[in-house]
Amino acid sequence: MELQKDKIETMIQKLIEWIREMMKAAGGSKAVIGISGGKDSSIVAALCVKALGKENVIGVLMPDGIQKDIDYAYEICRFLDISHATVPINPMTQAFLDSLEIIRDELIPSVSKQTKLNLPPRVRMTLLYAISQSIGGSRVINTSNLSEDWVGYVTTYGDTTGAFAPIAMLTTDEVIQVGRYLDIPEKFLVKPPEDGLTGKTDEDVLGFFYDTLNKYLREGIIEDKPTKGTIDLLHKSSRFKFLPIPMFQPDLPMRAVDIADIYHKEVRDKDKGTDPSSREE
Repeated sequence: MELQKDKIETMIQKLIEWIREMMKAAGGSKAVIGISGGKDSSIVAALCVKALGKENVIGVLMPDGIQKDIDYAYEICRFLDISHATVPINPMTQAFLDSLEIIRDELIPSVSKQTKLNLPPRVRMTLLYAISQSIGGSRVINTSNLSEDWVGYVTTYGDTTGAFAPIAMLTTDEVIQVGRYLDIPEKFLVKPPEDGLTGKTDEDVLGFFYDTLNKYLREGIIEDKPTKGTIDLLHKSSRFKFLPIPMFQPDLPMRAVDIADIYHKEVRDKDKGTDPSSREE
């Protein structure tokens, strides 16, 4: 969706204020961000610089072996003038794979392709949290966008994680517009998105263009019915990645105050003898 200048200006101002509010609510003051050199992490870092100050934004580069486009990650950190460090994760991912090989045949027939593809994002997030918990007042910030999230093109406990997600309700083209308004160099915005795992672009892996997906998301219009079917199936089959973990509800009372309203909804209704379906929200 093409956003008018006044619309994007207002949205970005609100987004910057929202980041400040979310950081305060999370009890932090510094942002720890995994920097890939792509538009998403670049723009989230830029927004955090606007909201928190460059001295409170920390970039972490995490190549898994040779990363051909890592220069982009270094360049955006220098452009934003943020503190950054490089931590190669290949020894960590290899250690996991070596450990899995030990139990091959005994517990698993082989290390699956999906295991190998999803391991680096999970290692990266584990590393980001390890770094964040060693920096007082810091919080890990999510960098996923709406287009990827809608079709589940993310890794559970990997890039679905973070204290909050500034661009998770913006499509890829809207993220680019935000970047242009923030004067992020074009090279970071138009770089074809790659997952860094398969050697292919996102669109090659998904089998459709982001433009097609984004138009469907914002306008509900899609001419190609097979593509619509693919998008709808991917969306439906990936919702578990974004929902809270299901919890069995025993027939026991919950009297304590649940400030996040996580545990007591069904118990409260049952305890009061009310029908959950008739509850006023």
